[in-house]
Amino acid sequence: MEKNSAQQPIIIKKKKGHGHGHHGGSWKVALADFMTAMMAFFLLMWLLGSTTPEEKKAISGYFVDPGSPYVVGEGGANPGLISLDQPVQPSTPTEAQEAPAQDVNEEQLKKEMERIENEQLEELKKQLETEINALDSVFQQIKDQILIDFTALGLRIQIVDKDQRPMFDVGSANLKPYSVDVLNALAPILNKVQNKISITGHTDSTPYGVGATYTNWELSADRANAARRALLQGSYPEEKVATVQGMGSAAPFLVDRPNEPINRRIAIIVLKKAVADALGSGAGIDSSKLINSSDTFTTPPPAGPKILSPTEVNDAIDAANAP
Repeated sequence: MEKNSAQQPIIIKKKKGHGHGHHGGSWKVALADFMTAMMAFFLLMWLLGSTTPEEKKAISGYFVDPGSPYVVGEGGANPGLISLDQPVQPSTPTEAQEAPAQDVNEEQLKKEMERIENEQLEELKKQLETEINALDSVFQQIKDQILIDFTALGLRIQIVDKDQRPMFDVGSANLKPYSVDVLNALAPILNKVQNKISITGHTDSTPYGVGATYTNWELSADRANAARRALLQGSYPEEKVATVQGMGSAAPFLVDRPNEPINRRIAIIVLKKAVADALGSGAGIDSSKLINSSDTFTTPPPAGPKILSPTEVNDAIDAANAP
């Protein structure tokens, strides 16, 4: 070998080949899209397999009219609309599901309101007893003439006469000054609850003279109205007075002693709401029930206002308690 040829540089040229380089990594993106679509498809199939027929109708109806809050029911023309905003009920409801939930809730609400009302009346009774027994109250002078109890119609407050301390002047509807003070003081206490009241006047059985046109019926009604005016004077709202009536001597406090002074009285009942509603609707309430819970008054007197029978009273109370 010649010396000069050994010293020449050797140049190696490599030809670049294209091979499969023009595909790059795009096939990976395409495969990922395909796998995502397949996963979404199988997820959709699984969801459709777990839905009820009603839910499938709702989904179908949405694609028919996406802007409507309702969907097309079975058979087309929207028979049996299904609201998208409401849960779809099973096609074969159980007995518990057949009872409307709204009715159950209303019944529960009614019982809760009755419970609250009873608690308020109990609290009112305690407040009245506290005021009556307070040493510095106006009730002190006749506290032994104030009787408080519960009847089927509500909380009853009766102010009765005594031999030496009547509420009214003899044979008239003029209130004694201390009676006015008591009724004035009673008004704001009764107004602490929303319940309406009934006011009933009673007399003893002593009649007026023969041929008198003014009888115990008129006297008892006038005395009830006098008590109403005294309550209004004490700031009691007139719109919360449900009834004002006179019973004459038809409902004595002491049935076997109708001439006793205690039979002359004013009865105020804080009515339960159901009873007040029944009175307002014209259902009718036995007026003897408003002042006496003994159920002994079944025969009305020959003259004066009509007294309903206990059966009619019970019907009225049932109508008031109906949902």
